Amino acid sequence: MKEKERKLDWRRLDNSAKIFPISAGRKYSTVFRLSVVLNENVEPKMLEKAVKETLKKYAAFKVRMKSGFFWYYFEENTKEPIVEIEKDYPCNYIDPNKNNGYLFKVTYFNNKINIDIFHSLTDGNSGNVFFREIVYTYLELMHPEILKEERKARKIEASEYNTEDSYMKNYDKKAKGNSSTKKAYTLKGKYIPLQAKSVIHEIIDMDKLKALSKEKEATITQYLTAVLIYSIYKENYLRYKSKSQKPIKVCIPVNLKKYFPSKTMSNFFSYITVEAQMQKDNLDTFDKILEFVKKEFKEKLEEEEIIKTMSANVKLGTNFFIKAIPLFLKKPIVRLSYLEIRKYTTITYSNIGRIGIIGKYKNYIKYFLMLIAPENVEKIKCSSCTFENKMVFTFTSILNDNNIEKGFYNFLKEKGINVEIESNGVLDDISKEN
Repeated sequence: MKEKERKLDWRRLDNSAKIFPISAGRKYSTVFRLSVVLNENVEPKMLEKAVKETLKKYAAFKVRMKSGFFWYYFEENTKEPIVEIEKDYPCNYIDPNKNNGYLFKVTYFNNKINIDIFHSLTDGNSGNVFFREIVYTYLELMHPEILKEERKARKIEASEYNTEDSYMKNYDKKAKGNSSTKKAYTLKGKYIPLQAKSVIHEIIDMDKLKALSKEKEATITQYLTAVLIYSIYKENYLRYKSKSQKPIKVCIPVNLKKYFPSKTMSNFFSYITVEAQMQKDNLDTFDKILEFVKKEFKEKLEEEEIIKTMSANVKLGTNFFIKAIPLFLKKPIVRLSYLEIRKYTTITYSNIGRIGIIGKYKNYIKYFLMLIAPENVEKIKCSSCTFENKMVFTFTSILNDNNIEKGFYNFLKEKGINVEIESNGVLDDISKEN
């Protein structure tokens, strides 16, 4: 008689995660990437060992996705994760059938380690917690003697995290939605052939950027959001002689853990949308745009406004009619709805802030990167993260020109900010003189 198989653990997807597997596909991957650039080349076997050890601490990532009758759900994954050399464009759709069922993929190339994560699994901030642990563990395996004391001192806090649905715990049933009804300006231009992606990293010295932001009484995120809108206005909106009255709308993800007590490793984010009506509000200079952006942030980052946005999204996911529809019928309805919803954003800019690394581990790291997958509606997406005194602002694009990226770069350089450029070479080097 065969021994009875152990029943695998399972859990529901959080409220945000539900939508991603239904709407995702090869053209809309809903994948983001975190990378670290080291001072030495990667040793593949040690990286593979580090990933396996980290999964023992963060079981929330050791899952595969299964389809139920009404929704998808997560089930414990008993297979080993795959770690391989980077050979595809970043943020591509993760095919679970080719990845041992995992919803994240770790790759490496020369001195860089990447993790691509399907958004149903987690958000950027929690993904960073998991990735940082992989980096710590890898460096400890590579340099056991040098980092011996660091490893002893480092407290692994994985046990403090959980997989609760913090949306359901914190949303307000009485809060009314506050979403805009205006469709957004869509970036113009031809696509890059063969479904390629352009990646341009603008590595920014923080000293001057901090000083300029402080001088304008703005946060760094506000300042860079204004530079982004100004670059879109000058290099796309005016360049294509757009007569559109649609606003340039920038979606800014917001970490809800800053507003509510939560230790979840699941998604727990919301967003604000900066809605710049260029003609109506006479936003034709950078200073005017920056003042407008500061005002938008102040109003929309009020806790009451954040709760409204979050609660409206939760209500949609808990709607009885939507819950009662079988999954095979949900898919076409949700995909059509989500395609329509995306028309309300021009571009997304996600800043996950400072990535804190302790002690001697810093000696092995140059900087971190974050990338978000572009798609046919939002043809460019932007992201940034900071390590020590370097912020890396990244453009991922499917447009066959880099005018917006170049405009952003030139603006910062004209302000005296030191900016270095790295790219995947799909488009021309934007740091060269015309």
